[in-house]
Amino acid sequence: MSYRGSWARRGEWLELTPGKALTGLTDRDEATDKWLTDTVFMPEKLAKKLRHNGGIQWRGDRLRLSLFPSREAGIEPIWAELDVLYEDDFCLVVNKPAGMAVHPDDRGNETTLNHAVAAYYEASGTEAAVRHIHRLDKDTTGPVLYAKNEYAQLKLDEAMRKKEIVRIYAALVQGRVSPDLKVIDLPIGRDRHHAQRRRVSLTGQHAVTRILDAEVYREASLLYLSLETGRTHQIRVHLSHMGHAILGDSLYGGYSVSFDRQALHGARLCFAHPFTGEEVEIEAPWPDDLIRLKEQMASKPFPR
Repeated sequence: MSYRGSWARRGEWLELTPGKALTGLTDRDEATDKWLTDTVFMPEKLAKKLRHNGGIQWRGDRLRLSLFPSREAGIEPIWAELDVLYEDDFCLVVNKPAGMAVHPDDRGNETTLNHAVAAYYEASGTEAAVRHIHRLDKDTTGPVLYAKNEYAQLKLDEAMRKKEIVRIYAALVQGRVSPDLKVIDLPIGRDRHHAQRRRVSLTGQHAVTRILDAEVYREASLLYLSLETGRTHQIRVHLSHMGHAILGDSLYGGYSVSFDRQALHGARLCFAHPFTGEEVEIEAPWPDDLIRLKEQMASKPFPR
């Protein structure tokens, strides 16, 4: 649920025109707070914070909300080329390249997507904290969603919890996948023998992967998948367990075929805009190396 009325940004302020529902009242504070939660669908936590900090003001018939205060990025800006797929006052979507982590690890000695987003904000004059809503594995390509203010973060985090943000992945896998394989519902836990690996385990966390569509080649298959859960390495673990490891995924048994990373790409991202509620659908272009691998697999003739 999101606000469907007219609005405009003025610096750090978002201006709304509620109309007669509020402007004719003598004491508007309580009614305004109720209107914000019932009509604008503002998280109660943020509404209370804004009220306490003077972030809710009236200017004539306009209601002003301090939704865009200046914030430090929270991470060092380090310039790297970014492929921006979508941006407005509330959200940013970036097409993550292969070989770049979303955020720093404990060692913190490499440039991550968050570093690059901080530099992008700095260059564009955006004074916002870097807040990623979801992640991708280091060698997986595709769209990563960022919230540009606290309002958007709260709304998008809630949408993630409710599984309302849809991510469609494309994976090139070993072997010819049966058309009967539609759902992989197997729990995933840590591998006691390998710190980085996960495995299917009866004592693991509930995990469900859905296969939405498939193209079957002679030695491989192209799958389009969605996740009902977001376990670490979920697609990679599930497909490997079913005998269809992702090509190039040496951690889970995928042969290299001269491809030095897992052939996995976030092809599409769909979410309701955190303020307007409008459906946003992002298609992420395939990287060149994955296009070449697909063409290589698709060109191998079937045996007569």
